[in-house]
Amino acid sequence: MADVPEPQKPADDAAAEAEAEALGLRGGLLDRFLTPRASYVLVRFTILRLLGVVYFAAFLSAALQLVPLLGPDGLVPAQLHIDGLIAEVGGPLAASRQLPTLFLWTGASNADLQLVAWCGVALSALLVVGLSNAAQLALMWLLYLSIVNVGGVFYGYGWEIQLLETGLLAVFLCPLASVHPFPRTPPPVLVIWLFRWLVVRIMLGAGLIKLRGDTCWTDLTCLQFHYETQPIPGPLSPYLHALPRWVHGIGVLVNHIVELLAPLFAFGPARARRVAGILFVLFQVTLILSGNLAFLNWLTLVPAIACFDDADLRRVLPGSFVRWAERRTTARTASPSALWTSGAYGLAVLILSINPIANLFSSAQAMNQSFDPVHVVNTYGAFGDVNRERIEVIVQGSLEDDPGVEEAWKDYELPCKPGALDRGLCWLTPYHRRLDWQMWFLPFRAADRSPWFIHFIAKLLAGDPVIRQQLARDPFDGKPPKWIRAELYRYRFATSGGVWRREHVGGYLRTMNREDPELLDYLAAHRLPTDLVPSKQAQD
Repeated sequence: MADVPEPQKPADDAAAEAEAEALGLRGGLLDRFLTPRASYVLVRFTILRLLGVVYFAAFLSAALQLVPLLGPDGLVPAQLHIDGLIAEVGGPLAASRQLPTLFLWTGASNADLQLVAWCGVALSALLVVGLSNAAQLALMWLLYLSIVNVGGVFYGYGWEIQLLETGLLAVFLCPLASVHPFPRTPPPVLVIWLFRWLVVRIMLGAGLIKLRGDTCWTDLTCLQFHYETQPIPGPLSPYLHALPRWVHGIGVLVNHIVELLAPLFAFGPARARRVAGILFVLFQVTLILSGNLAFLNWLTLVPAIACFDDADLRRVLPGSFVRWAERRTTARTASPSALWTSGAYGLAVLILSINPIANLFSSAQAMNQSFDPVHVVNTYGAFGDVNRERIEVIVQGSLEDDPGVEEAWKDYELPCKPGALDRGLCWLTPYHRRLDWQMWFLPFRAADRSPWFIHFIAKLLAGDPVIRQQLARDPFDGKPPKWIRAELYRYRFATSGGVWRREHVGGYLRTMNREDPELLDYLAAHRLPTDLVPSKQAQD
């Protein structure tokens, strides 16, 4: 019987294998990563497009909000933080070891902030439409790192460091010399494994912090409160809140299964991984529909996709699209340079995972914590505590000389924070309204422990036109109030007539005017402007 000749390998594949053999990469355990049984070309494409959507939302949020929040005249001026750190450590170079950011070298003027944000918007738009390479993704990561590291309280959320970890890992998915949606070489399989490791830590962190943080997660009652008390409820939140208690109990059990049990299968056989991936995806989609957690759940979908392989995605993607991808990818293995760089990065992730792993098993587990200044490997968690009631800080102003009656006070309103009782609920995910979100945290601490809020009050008294752009309703149409105060109200979903009902529960910030000496002293102590003379635009 004649010998059957072996099929000839494509030129790109043969060249890559020859180089791999010359570099000593063949043989042993490395073959599992060099010639994986499964393909991840479609997986890479999907991960990068989803990541582009998240980056776009994050950078667009920055482009439209950085000036009023972090600009020189913003609520928390980034330049103040930068100048203080430079003075403390002795120069920008020393400061960069603690606070890596481009703004150490450029300054944090309004123009600098806008340039970084809009460059990020442009690069992420290219990523969404399919143009991507390693240099582009590295630049996007650097731009967002620069924003997060000067963002202070407005960038202190867990999804900021999660985006940085995800974005840096994605750099190793792409070749350096191609911008095509489907490069000639497939991604290093080790990077896919690192994405799985990321989603495992995200899920386990969220699940364990719930068991350790609040008894309602163990007695299955948390969802009886969550939909009403979450930071920014969405249009479906009242309906979910009204579901029977037994449904909420099942919901908590499902939460535990997805966050505590499914991660155990993320590195298992294909069928187990597929089930875990399906649970992760369905869970995140449910959370997206149930409220407005900024881009957190969209971002968590990114590493969840790594639980699948191309055989799975072929079932859901258009056939013509799949054939295009398969025609373009002519090599079976990643290039040796990609394998070496991803291997070095994987070793760094392994070493830097020691602290996050220790945190997961610690009885004093921390949520959303970084262990290095560039946020390579972090620990995550969400809703370790669930509020039983919704207390809102409502800022009110008055134009009267002596506002002694309640009718003299009018409410300021933010776009998506609960305010007017009949105003519809927002659905803005993955966009992030940072001022609305930060207002949700106010009742948990005294007003004087939030300098940004006191500065916000001062800007309203001065009729600041920039901060007014962040409002949904200015009751005085731009005219500065003579007096301002903040009151506490308990909000509940209305069962009929309107969206909310509320009751007054006390004061939060006493009545102030722009000549209040305590207000001026507070601003001066925090190096914030004390000139509260209304702007000419506000006076007109």
